[in-house]
Amino acid sequence: MLKQRISYVNPAKITDPAMLEELDRCRREGTPRPESSLIRAHVPACFWSFANAWRDFFKNGVCDHSIKELCRVYVSRSIQCEYCGNQRSLEGANSGLTEAHYDDLLNFEKSTQYDERQKAALAYAEAITWRLNTDEEFWERMHKHFTEPELVELGCFVALTMGQQSWLRLLNIEHHQALAGTSGGMAPGFESVEELAKSKASPEYWAKKKASPTEQKKKSA
Repeated sequence: MLKQRISYVNPAKITDPAMLEELDRCRREGTPRPESSLIRAHVPACFWSFANAWRDFFKNGVCDHSIKELCRVYVSRSIQCEYCGNQRSLEGANSGLTEAHYDDLLNFEKSTQYDERQKAALAYAEAITWRLNTDEEFWERMHKHFTEPELVELGCFVALTMGQQSWLRLLNIEHHQALAGTSGGMAPGFESVEELAKSKASPEYWAKKKASPTEQKKKSA
């Protein structure tokens, strides 16, 4: 078991009713689950800065939630943040996203799982995540599928989730460790401690696969 690098705040010591309500929402709905929120709770300003931005950029906003959810997990699979990558948006599932949509994220350009708007969004996330150079053709594609407000929100969201996931990846936190007892927002096969351990031990576990776009393109060529 990897050593956890920053502790969780003890929920029993939190007295702010609004913070407790948000933590209960995390426990019931996930994305984010309570462990990461209880890390940020060490600094209430950090807790609320993220929670409010997440609500405004991810849960709400001008761009399709399901597209933002695909981009969120694309980032997880790219930088291999297992904590974030093993969560699923309940709203995304309600809008029609299935595990097949998540399984093909790193091969999105050649996949039949996505429509052209989804592929354009993932290309945007890829360019941000991997610091790719872009050209006129790239931006014509973006403006064909998205308004400027949508591009702003999607870009800010990818930047927010990439930064948070890059940080959380270092901390060795895990699911079902804080405010445990619910499976809200967990990916199939990760709903309990036992299922999580079994899924992560599988040779097919997604985090055991290479993530770089160069290697993915070689495999799909």
